[in-house]
Amino acid sequence: MSSIQTLINENRFFIPPTELKDNAYIQDYEAIYQYSISQPERFWEGIASELEWFSKWDKVMNFNPPHHQWFINAKTNITYNALDRHAKGNLRNKVALIWSSEDGHEKIFTYDRLLRRVCQVANALKSFGVKKGDRVIIYMPLTPEGICSMLACARIGAIHSVVYAGMGVNALRSRIEDSQAKVIICCDVTYRGGKRISLKSIVDNAVEDLMCVEKIIVDRRQEPKIELNSEREVDFMDAISSQPQWCEPEVMDAEDPLFILYTSGTTGTPKGVVHVHGGYQVGTYYLSKAFFDMKQSDIFWSTSDIGWIVGHSYIVYGPLLNGATILAREGAIDYPDPGIIWSTVERHGVNIMFTAPTAIRMFMKHGTEFIDKYDLSTLRLIACAGEPLNPEAHKWAIENIVKEKGYVIDNWWQTEIASPVLGTLPGANAKLGKVGKPMPGVVVDILNPVTGERVKPNEGGILVLKRPLPYMMRTIWGDDDRYKKYWEDFPGCYTSGDVAFYDEDGYFCVLGRADDVMNVAGHRIGTAEVEGAFISHTSVAESAVIGLPDDLKGERIKAFVVLKPGHEKSDNLKSILRDHVRRELGPIATPSEIEFRDTLPKTRSGKIVRRLLKAEELGESPGDLSTLSD
Repeated sequence: MSSIQTLINENRFFIPPTELKDNAYIQDYEAIYQYSISQPERFWEGIASELEWFSKWDKVMNFNPPHHQWFINAKTNITYNALDRHAKGNLRNKVALIWSSEDGHEKIFTYDRLLRRVCQVANALKSFGVKKGDRVIIYMPLTPEGICSMLACARIGAIHSVVYAGMGVNALRSRIEDSQAKVIICCDVTYRGGKRISLKSIVDNAVEDLMCVEKIIVDRRQEPKIELNSEREVDFMDAISSQPQWCEPEVMDAEDPLFILYTSGTTGTPKGVVHVHGGYQVGTYYLSKAFFDMKQSDIFWSTSDIGWIVGHSYIVYGPLLNGATILAREGAIDYPDPGIIWSTVERHGVNIMFTAPTAIRMFMKHGTEFIDKYDLSTLRLIACAGEPLNPEAHKWAIENIVKEKGYVIDNWWQTEIASPVLGTLPGANAKLGKVGKPMPGVVVDILNPVTGERVKPNEGGILVLKRPLPYMMRTIWGDDDRYKKYWEDFPGCYTSGDVAFYDEDGYFCVLGRADDVMNVAGHRIGTAEVEGAFISHTSVAESAVIGLPDDLKGERIKAFVVLKPGHEKSDNLKSILRDHVRRELGPIATPSEIEFRDTLPKTRSGKIVRRLLKAEELGESPGDLSTLSD
């Protein structure tokens, strides 16, 4: 039986604990869902009215496919709702952020203290000439300084673009160039798995000859402090320490850009996804409550990183908008030992955890020994996203981590859609192997890629959204034509690029990408970007990259390489090429396997046929090969 057929036949349910169900934010899903899709503008207006605005909207939504605008002419600033709203009220002295490191260091910020620190960073940026609309690259690990830098940019109307601190020189440079960033905020080092990893050297190489960068602000963490190399480099703490602790929030239009976040696509050029102040804050605020069941009393821990959309929405903005407490930990979740994640839950009394299925499978590998040592009674909910949550991992987590006291739920969304679209609500039954049902306000369908018609239950097709959402992207930075392609395959519909099906009970299952984008441990990586890194090496003539199933990561990367004349195949060269890709794109893009070939399969037009390579590896039929070159 195929893996897809196994998922179709999977009908095991888990029922939420009574206490969780009785206290869930959404009690009657069907009623709220029907209201949200029958009266969408009234639905979203009601949610938006729970937040504070400098001035209200004239109209809730305009939709002229492919473009959509929300809360027309409303004025806001997301930091006002995330910080000021709480700091001026009874949450002033409530803990907003708990940060810890691998070596046990901790920092704690109340809402008042966090606001004051954000204002200092904001004033420092203003002193360097940063203004509304300017782009700022943040190349930092998960630290309070990284979080404050994001919020400081938003405070003054600058557009932040966080680049994951595991990305290499080429990946960072391409994002700086595309955004034409005026300022870079970075760290000298980060710490992961007991290792000290240099970041500043990557920045130095990435900004070489880039004239757009006027200032590089460096958080120097290690002792003795590294030397700053040029007049445009300044120390982070020196820059902010003398700044006033108040900065008036910039009045932003609801449709003004908040951030650019780059994601891999089917070409080698990452896409700069643009999210805005108004709709994004409404969506993340609501889904924090509706899906994560987040309350002001909760301690919320996302094991992601600020370099990804999960980190934006559910390390920073979503919890702060709801007045909850963020737990942020820099480093590997299994270092110094596999029990560290559970000792952290016990120590801080974590209520909700957001993690990836890869992490769940890693916990399974280590067994229950490290779980049973700790009191996890505060942990009522674990949510997973980033890749499909397989049934056995889901079942194991419910039975062995939260046991009868908590619940494990799945959800699906994208960088382009900054909060859950499909998922199992805390008060609903979870069906193993299925991600769940549409969130309130979401109109989703599965369409046949050829006919455009809705598929029958348990038939695969392309997942589409038939209506826009406030928390969807507005465009691709500098390339609106590329954004329009999301809406071209099916008129009036947003195409996710994911293959999915639904069952007779209305539960959806997302199977993976329909295009040449791999999902490695929850991270989207374009085949073209990895192939480009290979080809940039002097020994490589051609390269093809595929994703193969992996029990831990979901997918692993295999590369097929054709060498230029004069270069000999060897294990040493494989090692050199692996290190080259790692240096160019970062550890997440490092291939697990490299195979040298004399030629690659191509169509008559010269396009590499990756599906043939993948079929060979999996022992499957390659399908129609009539277009293959002789």
